[in-house]
Amino acid sequence: DADSAHSAESMKWKIKRESNDELRQRFVDRTVQQAETIGLTVPDPDLKWNEERGHYDFGPIDWDEFWNVVKGNGPCNRDRMKARREAHENGRWVREAAAAHAAKKAARKTAA
Repeated sequence: DADSAHSAESMKWKIKRESNDELRQRFVDRTVQQAETIGLTVPDPDLKWNEERGHYDFGPIDWDEFWNVVKGNGPCNRDRMKARREAHENGRWVREAAAAHAAKKAARKTAA
């Protein structure tokens, strides 16, 4: 949270009710249980249940990897962008139909 530019201010104004660290911990606690339920293993060798805290402990976050993904250089970025372009192309007919309808409606209004 110390690296988050606006967290302290957002918490002060009660825009944000939980810190990034608290949200991350809750996410890890829930996700590990879900992954284990369906037979997956979370790829963190430091991951272990901490009985005393009642939460999972996990290893350090690779922030360079995180920001690389955020900047669009993640392992699934090409697939995600391809799917987005395909969805945009597949929706072209809807945009064209909406534009034609709007033009027709405007023409009727002008003629009246």
